[in-house]
Amino acid sequence: MEAVLWYVLTGTRGGPNRVRILRAVDERPRNANQLAEDLDLDYKTIRHHLDVLLDNDVVEKTGDGYGDVYSPTDRVRDHWDVVEEIEEEEL
Repeated sequence: MEAVLWYVLTGTRGGPNRVRILRAVDERPRNANQLAEDLDLDYKTIRHHLDVLLDNDVVEKTGDGYGDVYSPTDRVRDHWDVVEEIEEEEL
């Protein structure tokens, strides 16, 4: 999981926004629309980053489709120190 976090959060151009999204859903599970408003990002940008985070098992969604809420996976919570290290070193 550590290598995945480094890749997803720093290995690509969208890394800083993914860290912001991950922090936001850690504070409180939110849906894509709430994230777009709270982080002042375009809805499609949020959707793209959520898809990347989902594909890499960084976040999980709960719901029945429209309005799904996202939160960090247990695997990420077990490696939260890596997320904090990435924030300190890379952002």
